[in-house]
Amino acid sequence: MSRNQKRGRRIRQLIAAVILIPVVFFAGMLTFLLISEGRTAVAVGDETFDAIIVLGAQVKQTGEPSVQLEWRLNAAADAYRNRPVPVVVCGAQGKDEPEPEAYTMKRYLAAQGIPEEDILVDPDSFNTKQNIRNAGKLLNLQDGTVRRVLVVTSDYHVPRSLAIARDAGMEAIGLGSPCKPEYWIKNHFRETLAWVKYLGGKILHIGQE
Repeated sequence: MSRNQKRGRRIRQLIAAVILIPVVFFAGMLTFLLISEGRTAVAVGDETFDAIIVLGAQVKQTGEPSVQLEWRLNAAADAYRNRPVPVVVCGAQGKDEPEPEAYTMKRYLAAQGIPEEDILVDPDSFNTKQNIRNAGKLLNLQDGTVRRVLVVTSDYHVPRSLAIARDAGMEAIGLGSPCKPEYWIKNHFRETLAWVKYLGGKILHIGQE
């Protein structure tokens, strides 16, 4: 084999490595996410908690919750019926949304029979870290009344939400609602990227979303 041929082979190997390493890493992170989803699932009737935090999702232009948000709220309502505790609904107003998600969420839960005085509203949070931080302030965790929180979100989002809650010093368990099957690939792809960003931020000591 000539020198040029050897050089060409080394270049091809380097290019293959540059392409393959990120793919393998991403596949590993996706596998980690799928395993974590199963491990963080809880049966609410068997768990105790002092408050419920419901993370927001898309609100339709009509002012109704999207299907994914409705499923989160239904899961939270079922949890409340098992254990009536304060409920924090989180979510700011996103693009093309008629109002902050938290206001829509409160109305929906009130229509489900949850007393309005038990529903605390965070209309200012745009990401998971802000959701958790603002919910903690509303629950006044420092006074010791709330020791353990139930974080309700979509199944793929539960593991990272719990990690962020624990970063904030919360004792947290998670309840995941299903995501729409047609969005399964998209949601898991985006959440895997969010995990990469979250872990990278922890390693580099940069704030995570």
